[in-house]
Amino acid sequence: MVGLVTDVGGRGDHSFNDSALRGLESWSAGMALKSGDYQPLSATDIAATVPEALKDKVHPLGIKPLVVQSKAQEDYRPNLQLLVDQGADLTVGTGFMLENAVEAVAKANPEAKFLLIDSPLLDAKGTPITLPNVRTVVFREEEGSFLVGALAASVAKKQVGFVGGMEIPLIKKFEAGFRAGVRAVNPQLKVLIAYTGSFDNVAAGKQVAQDLFNKGSEVVFHAAGSDGLGVIQAAKEARAAGRNVYVIGVDSDQYPLAPEAVLSSMVKQVDFAVYQAVELLRQGQFTQGDIALGLKEGGVNYAPIRVELPEKEKIVATLEGLRAKVVAGEIKVPSNVSEH
Repeated sequence: MVGLVTDVGGRGDHSFNDSALRGLESWSAGMALKSGDYQPLSATDIAATVPEALKDKVHPLGIKPLVVQSKAQEDYRPNLQLLVDQGADLTVGTGFMLENAVEAVAKANPEAKFLLIDSPLLDAKGTPITLPNVRTVVFREEEGSFLVGALAASVAKKQVGFVGGMEIPLIKKFEAGFRAGVRAVNPQLKVLIAYTGSFDNVAAGKQVAQDLFNKGSEVVFHAAGSDGLGVIQAAKEARAAGRNVYVIGVDSDQYPLAPEAVLSSMVKQVDFAVYQAVELLRQGQFTQGDIALGLKEGGVNYAPIRVELPEKEKIVATLEGLRAKVVAGEIKVPSNVSEH
């Protein structure tokens, strides 16, 4: 059995948490939660959730999933302990906000195995540490954000925007990469930045995005968890009102939420990170350690551009050229806005 604890964004965010759940439930277990019970998925249904680049790497592993949703940050530690007590062979903490809880529960249960997504373990001074029963996975979000920044700059004429959730180093990586991508294509574009201060307030995301669109932003990229659902709704309504604006989603491919408004998404393969850990567990090869995934490792990407755009092929060629330079080390994408 593999257990997973969500962060406060929870199931249904169509973004970070849902990506982790996809890796556990659909890919690892071959199941979907329906009316409170797990039902098996057909091979066709599973394949529909797997991106083309991973088609030959994902197949059901026959594990039993157990998911506990967190309503508040105080839930993290007891939820993790609950999964350990119920006999989870691996317990997944989904999100950087679970770092302290994973560390505490892992120390209290040295025989149990843990996977922490989106943060290393940190001591009181913020220095990364390791534990023998914890595997951590982080992503070079700035590299994927760089490509969608370049995309935004290829579409917009005068101004683009960025909506972050909490103004913390992790989300600043998205902002830094986005700014760099915009500058690489059109340094004359104005970039507006706004933060909602949360990851679970859809209304706040919508309000902030409406403000950016009203100020002239033509493309807005969000890295704001469930707040991003409000950003997408704002773009959808703006387009319905006749305005030629777009939104770029995050973590999962968010195109289905608003096909007319979602230009692309900066996809973070949280799903594959979870799946890989479960696969290693099944093979008896799960080990502790710190892993970082970027463009080179296939950890981040941009979702297919499905909307009709002038010179779409040329835009994609530009993005792929930039990707190649990042992978080759010819472009070092900044991970902090101070590096600009």
